[in-house]
Amino acid sequence: MLPVYEPFLKGNEVKYVMDCFKTNWISAFGKYNYEFEKTFAAYCGVKRGISVTSGTAALHLAVAALRIGKGDEVIIPDFTMIAPALAVAYQGAEPIFVDAEPKTWTIDVQKIEDKITKRTKAIIPVHIYGHPCDMNPIMKLAEKYNLKVIEDAAEAIGALYNGKKAGSFGDISAFSFYTNKVITTGEGGMVVTNDNKLADRVESLRNFCFDKERRYIHEEIGFKYPLTNIQAAIGLAQMEYIEDIIKKKIEVARTYNKLLKGIPGITLPYEADNVRNIYWMYGILIEGEFGVSRDRLKELLFKKGIETRFFFTGLHKQPPFKTEGTFPVSDALEKKGVYLPCSPHILPEQLEFVATSIKEAYNEHKQ
Repeated sequence: MLPVYEPFLKGNEVKYVMDCFKTNWISAFGKYNYEFEKTFAAYCGVKRGISVTSGTAALHLAVAALRIGKGDEVIIPDFTMIAPALAVAYQGAEPIFVDAEPKTWTIDVQKIEDKITKRTKAIIPVHIYGHPCDMNPIMKLAEKYNLKVIEDAAEAIGALYNGKKAGSFGDISAFSFYTNKVITTGEGGMVVTNDNKLADRVESLRNFCFDKERRYIHEEIGFKYPLTNIQAAIGLAQMEYIEDIIKKKIEVARTYNKLLKGIPGITLPYEADNVRNIYWMYGILIEGEFGVSRDRLKELLFKKGIETRFFFTGLHKQPPFKTEGTFPVSDALEKKGVYLPCSPHILPEQLEFVATSIKEAYNEHKQ
């Protein structure tokens, strides 16, 4: 089976992990944690990085660090993975959903202001599938209404907006190193910020809020989210060739674009002129003109040994967050979207096989 994604591990991962065993430092707060945090923050163009157990933990800590809680509202895109909604809910606040923009599939900036109320405390723009959100107007709205911005850059490590890295715009940002992300630590995440006080608070919340002078006095409710030294060792090794991974991801997307261009009923992923889309996942939309439904195409590709995945289901439909209102773009993306195998080390002939199989599905419909 040709998988949607496999991690790309080609550098010093084994060497650094073995060093953890040799030094007996396999838990958190080791030398690889600090080097990974420093290296990743510098890559993003920010002052501080705090390594944590997952991207969801990173979002949770970001929300908690900003003291968002019961009675507060946080604006997030409807079309996204559930993690940002969970992070808000963990703190007793309410996620408020905004529909997607039809080209980039990110939050529709034009619809944010209508959702702002006196209870709104923050906006969480999510850089969907590796394409950055339109950050300038989001930051202007945040300034106008005195809101905090938490970037969810889990899917966009290395993406650029006007030449700046995703995750460097907001007050605080969250990244994920899950096994299918651009770089991976198996499970893991990172909080980044330019605000030293905020970073210090995240570090405290990450590990039980120990008092600095009296260790077993806990100043407030904290969490247990430290990344292990072993995981950080893998992450640091990956940082040594992160641009190679991104280059390969972009090459995969461009190859797919050439192979699939012109097939009726297929909408290819968009890239705005002022961004670098890193194509975390290569997603396409299957329109009616294709003649075969999205679900049927998935079945046909599976029979040929090709794994695909459907797009996210809108958060307004999720049982914990069911919401009244209309989200037409989010609904359409859910119904039409499918992403294709796009590992960094996928072979050209495998890309050809996927594209040929899609063309065969279309041609069979025509006969």
